Amino acid sequence: MITKSIPSLFTVANLFLGIVAIILVFPENSKPEIAAMMVIIAMLMDGVDGRVARALNAQSEFGKELDSLSDVISFGVAPAFIMYSVAFQELSSAAAWIITALFPICGALRLARFNVISSMPGYFIGLPIPAAGGVLATLALFHKDISVAVLMGSTLVLSFLMVSTIKYPSFKKMGIPKSAIWVVPIIIVVTVVLGILFHNQLSKILFIPLVLYALYGLKKNVDRRLPFPGRNRKRRKQAELLEEIIPTEHGA
Repeated sequence: MITKSIPSLFTVANLFLGIVAIILVFPENSKPEIAAMMVIIAMLMDGVDGRVARALNAQSEFGKELDSLSDVISFGVAPAFIMYSVAFQELSSAAAWIITALFPICGALRLARFNVISSMPGYFIGLPIPAAGGVLATLALFHKDISVAVLMGSTLVLSFLMVSTIKYPSFKKMGIPKSAIWVVPIIIVVTVVLGILFHNQLSKILFIPLVLYALYGLKKNVDRRLPFPGRNRKRRKQAELLEEIIPTEHGA
């Protein structure tokens, strides 16, 4: 019984960190850098819970639903609140509220689709909400260097990417062996300590790989839709080679 509950403990920790992130951007606290770091650590918890569940053979429908509900808070509501608190409060109420609300709504739709539709092996359909939330939370830290219009546009793009049909690589196959589960708490403690000590610098550094992941799927989708001369030549060569092989085989 205790073993079956271990993955859910990581999921609850994910939810707890999301709630803390929201509290940290209240006007009386106003600590968006630490709030963004809470979202990043929540991403670690989210990545660990499923792997631990598979390693312990403790997967369940309860854990799946709890994970989705936690993700809406930690990677949908919390990042949207962080962005709103640092960048959107000067906008008209209607625009600020709509854009802020749209992000977690699209995240919830993305999770609902994920729960009922089987994804392609090795891929996610649409940008995963933890990645989108991580990008938005860390992007908000650059609000003094980036115009509000760009931040608004980025929020809308991330919202669209979550509900799109663009394929993103999945790293679920990178599991945790049962014999190595004892390492997980050490990794978490080290990450939390580093996150608290270097929350400002680390959050901005982690923005780079997160945004590259978001752009990767977008680029792959554009590459598939746009015709490129080099690719067409390669396909013609492959077709010609196939035509040469088939007659040879029939002749033999």
